[in-house]
Amino acid sequence: MVSRMFRMETGVDKERLALLRSRLRETNVAASPALRALRGTPDDDEVPLGLWALTEEGELAGGLAAHTWARWLHVDFLWVDERVRGAGLGSRLLGEAERVARVERGCLNSRVETWDFQAPGFYRGQGYELVCVIPDYPEGVKEFTLTKRLLG
Repeated sequence: MVSRMFRMETGVDKERLALLRSRLRETNVAASPALRALRGTPDDDEVPLGLWALTEEGELAGGLAAHTWARWLHVDFLWVDERVRGAGLGSRLLGEAERVARVERGCLNSRVETWDFQAPGFYRGQGYELVCVIPDYPEGVKEFTLTKRLLG
């Protein structure tokens, strides 16, 4: 093996980041028949999904930000104002996101990450199953990954 010297740099570089993503994607597609089959299909597009619950005055009472990719719904953020928590708004937001993902986008599954002080119990109550716990992310906090099969 030939020993080589490399110069290391730090910093944000949008062009290099785009190249890095492109090269990683090419490597992954070459290595995975599933990703190869997905490439170039509508399911390969990452499509944003946003839902907003507004008060009569037009103020944000809750919302959900997600995206769909590879027939999965990825719930990125779900928040409900503490003044209206417990009224079922979170369940309605999540249920509508799952409906849109399943019916309009053909998703088969959903996933979410949440911290131990946030809502793992809420997601379990909505039919999500725990698949991963990462301790100390950040230190002193556990992060949970939960998934759900979206049935028609």
